[in-house]
Amino acid sequence: MNLLPTIAMITASLSIVLTIISFWLPQMSPDYEKLSPYECGFDPLGTARLPFSLRFFLVAILFLLFDLEIALLLPLPWGDQLSSPLLTFFWALTILVLLALGLIYEWIQGGLEWAE
Repeated sequence: MNLLPTIAMITASLSIVLTIISFWLPQMSPDYEKLSPYECGFDPLGTARLPFSLRFFLVAILFLLFDLEIALLLPLPWGDQLSSPLLTFFWALTILVLLALGLIYEWIQGGLEWAE
């Protein structure tokens, strides 16, 4: 048997089996909570003009900021294989210092205080 038809047959059969299992496994008894739309903890039937805390947005932005830091620093271990690894480490250190200064500034300004 050729390798390509065997792989295609295994893939197709595995996909069909998993699709059939996914229809049988979930419980078929929906209740009010399962049928209601999830709106981030807000009542979906109430008014859309309810005030909410902007601190949630601060937490989300901080998460994105540090997630971006990780994405920018991921290639760093391969930086020692470049022709000028010190330049790569200098720029990585610059990114870390800027982020640390921003975090210190937020801390001093009280932006990280959840309860007032």
